[in-house]
Amino acid sequence: MPLAEIPLSVWRTRGRSFTFRQQSIRYWSAGQGEPLLLLHGFPTASWDWHYLWQPLAQRFRVIACDMLGFGDSSKPLHHTYSLLEQADVQQALLEHLQVQEPVHLLAHDYGATVAQELLARHHEGAAQVASCAFLNAGLFPECHRALLVHKLLLSRLGWLVARSFGRDDLVRNVTHLYGRSTRPSESVLDDCWSLIASNRGNRILHKLAAYVPERVTWRERWVAALQQSGVPLRLINGAADPVSGAHVVARYCELVPQPDTVTLQGIGHYPHTEAPVQVLRHYLAFRQQPLPSLAHKVAWS
Repeated sequence: MPLAEIPLSVWRTRGRSFTFRQQSIRYWSAGQGEPLLLLHGFPTASWDWHYLWQPLAQRFRVIACDMLGFGDSSKPLHHTYSLLEQADVQQALLEHLQVQEPVHLLAHDYGATVAQELLARHHEGAAQVASCAFLNAGLFPECHRALLVHKLLLSRLGWLVARSFGRDDLVRNVTHLYGRSTRPSESVLDDCWSLIASNRGNRILHKLAAYVPERVTWRERWVAALQQSGVPLRLINGAADPVSGAHVVARYCELVPQPDTVTLQGIGHYPHTEAPVQVLRHYLAFRQQPLPSLAHKVAWS
């Protein structure tokens, strides 16, 4: 049975805000039970999780935010964006929501690297992580196959590329990341562009792209976080992703002890929107939870 989507217009009405270092962070929370923090990718936002939101909220207290510089959160122009700071955002959100217990993580792309930092902090005693599941992500910078747009944004003219970046550029750079039979509709692309353009977000894309070299800088710390015992890990990977597909799974199996991986054939970079039923099944199996009734209503908090 397909999962019901939450239209972006509805999703936006359900959000709340809190202040992080004088900036507004938009967040969503629903359900009860063990806390489950969802971390989105680049350059999108937490709406990416909308197919999974209600079924997950039937079992867990689901929490997600648009990270600083993304979606409907603040996008300060004169700011140095950092994955380390995004981990601070997540911890501040959990504190704002008075989450006291260890949190489970489900993370994609950019958000997966934030999750790696939270794992590193867990092993240092500075965070509490109960488990972590990754979707397609550049967990190992040596495996990252950067898109041309990444290279342009990181060049000396990156500011100019960012300011001129429009919906057509998004379509050109994103659609080939999907599986052949799971590409997004024009309306979905419109919504994705709306989230990027919110608060004139295209102006800072070159600043957000700094996560690519930051992954190299902190590689040893973030890979070591995957190699330490004590936190259950699973990688759910769309194999058709040209950026972080099957080759990342191979590297994961080389470097991570007792690797737990799931490969989704024919699925690209966005498994949670391309194959949400499969992702839900494999995530709940990881958590050893039965599949929920998909017709059940969920209370937003």
